[in-house]
Amino acid sequence: MTEFTYTIKDDLGLHARPAGLLATKCASFKSKVSLTFGDKTVDCKKLIRLLTLGLKKGDTFTVSVEGEDEKTAASELEKFFAENL
Repeated sequence: MTEFTYTIKDDLGLHARPAGLLATKCASFKSKVSLTFGDKTVDCKKLIRLLTLGLKKGDTFTVSVEGEDEKTAASELEKFFAENL
């Protein structure tokens, strides 16, 4: 399992557009991708689940990637968050 943390820098937080892009990006990986914020963990391939977290600017969360392409997926997701959030 590969994990990393990220703090949202975008003023709008994780709203519908980047959440949709994230879900699509995660669906392209064979690995399971989860996002944990507080006591909630959601599947990053599920748009609605991502939106229920209500992530705002300044919130820090952990992304966990587990599976056969986890190293590649984690690297690409870190880049995704830096570019979009």
